[in-house]
Amino acid sequence: MSELTPARRRELRASAHPLNPVVSIAGNGLTPAVLGEIDRSLQAHELIKIKVHGAERDAREELMKAVCDAVGASPVQHIGTILVVWRARREEAEKPALAKSAGPAANTPGVAKAKSARAFAAAARRTALIKAASDKKRLAAKRTRAPARKTGSAGGK
Repeated sequence: MSELTPARRRELRASAHPLNPVVSIAGNGLTPAVLGEIDRSLQAHELIKIKVHGAERDAREELMKAVCDAVGASPVQHIGTILVVWRARREEAEKPALAKSAGPAANTPGVAKAKSARAFAAAARRTALIKAASDKKRLAAKRTRAPARKTGSAGGK
């Protein structure tokens, strides 16, 4: 468990504000399954909120210490029934067999993430261009259409 500076803790609290709890601790307490889920969530997100059901303040403080000790995280905030913990991502010890067979670029850290980010950005640009083109066509069609007028006799009531 690493100690956070007050400035870093303030940044993490601000970052955690819009997050929703990803793990709940209820009547069974801190089971190995809950600890495993907390560990996986920290690996995926680094900063998580944990919702604690049915425990008094002192018990929640003890849970926060137990969670942080068990998974090597740092406590960020305890407000009401919500615990906020942070841990830097750990390096993957074993790469999946699929990534090893994908080629030399797959073994380089961050390459897959960069490719997916590039692909996401390209898809977003394509979508924006397609939307702009369709909006332009729709506006052009609106301008060229003559207003619809009723035809018929003016005095036929």
